[in-house]
Amino acid sequence: MPIIRVDGTVTQINVFTVNPGQQQALLDYLAEAARVAADVPGWMSASLHRSLDGTKVVNYAQSEDLDASRRVIERLMAEGMIQGNKAFGQASPGLYEVTFTLDRDSRPAR
Repeated sequence: MPIIRVDGTVTQINVFTVNPGQQQALLDYLAEAARVAADVPGWMSASLHRSLDGTKVVNYAQSEDLDASRRVIERLMAEGMIQGNKAFGQASPGLYEVTFTLDRDSRPAR
């Protein structure tokens, strides 16, 4: 399960612009990549999101720290998974850390 808190967790957010009719195929492919990544020490979670207009997919994947994130990327590269996702559209990946969170359960009363 994704954990969103300021604690050093590294999140890879990858926004894909998909070729027409390729959204579900990319989601299926990324789900398989998540299963491969799940075996890497330090991997924490993966969440896939589809845009309602069918043009984008967002992959939100978390690792315990930067080293674990790099191990995940290396494993996916070695398996050809990162190269393979290019068949479905264009990717815009990035590594991020949480700097602020607010949710309805932690809001101060007004």
